[in-house]
Amino acid sequence: MDLINKLPDRLLFGIPKKGRLYEHCLSLLRGADINFHRHNRLDIALVQNLPIALVFLPAADIPKYVGEGNVDLGITGQDMVAESESGDKIEEILELGFGKCKLQVQVPVIGGASKVEELVGKRIVTSFEVLAEKYFDELDEKYLSEEQKKAGVRTKIEYVSGSVEAACALGLADGIVDLVESGETMKAAGLHPLSTVLSTQAILICNKNPSNSSLVFKIASRIKGVIAAQKYVLLNYNVQRVHLKEVTKVTPGSQAPTISPLEDDEWVEVQSMVNKCEVADIMDKLEEIGARDILVFKIDNCRVNSKSV
Repeated sequence: MDLINKLPDRLLFGIPKKGRLYEHCLSLLRGADINFHRHNRLDIALVQNLPIALVFLPAADIPKYVGEGNVDLGITGQDMVAESESGDKIEEILELGFGKCKLQVQVPVIGGASKVEELVGKRIVTSFEVLAEKYFDELDEKYLSEEQKKAGVRTKIEYVSGSVEAACALGLADGIVDLVESGETMKAAGLHPLSTVLSTQAILICNKNPSNSSLVFKIASRIKGVIAAQKYVLLNYNVQRVHLKEVTKVTPGSQAPTISPLEDDEWVEVQSMVNKCEVADIMDKLEEIGARDILVFKIDNCRVNSKSV
């Protein structure tokens, strides 16, 4: 961290250095016009158009650095924040919509437990010790008898740093707690889920007392714009004035649609942002009402209010 200490005039932004979040983060930074060049895989890159330094860190370490104020901002998983001891010093700014997965209790398909309470008092292997212990402490309290509690019986949580899915096959555990995205790795290891401990995705976080709150706000606004742009498209169409009330119910926009007169006084042009996932149905409805020349435009970035479009 010596080089970081030599950058007092720059806001420090922690970015996952590899893994499932890295490529998504690079795309997000490009969309937010945060321009940088990472030289020779160095773990620090200076942003060219803003007083920011990007610090590339293991995703699991970012909550600690943000919480302790070593860096001001960071992108990591909700699971990493929940697992960190610095969670109470961190403010979650925004869910980013990528890196979605589940932290699940998994057991062998053949000969494994059929209910999660059957694992109480047994061996669990995980790289998420804090979350697993919290989860099974509650189960222990609920399902262990008073005699078992007095005898010191508890579910045993053992930490491993990788290849958690192999623990059951190696005879090291009766079940595991691990992140699951598609589930294919777990199926290949002969495992299936019993319960979900936590649903998680990538989030933008900051220290509760950042060194430059106005710059944090600017970065957050830009990233919010990129995320919003991924959800919406711009719809443009022509319609007769007599149908204007009907079509604006279909495309109300955030505040109101933009309506422009055409050379033919009986017709207007309407422009409105709509949810990308609904655009096909919306176009069908507009066509039924009588709209013509319906065009859809991709949005690269935008700023929208909190009201649903």
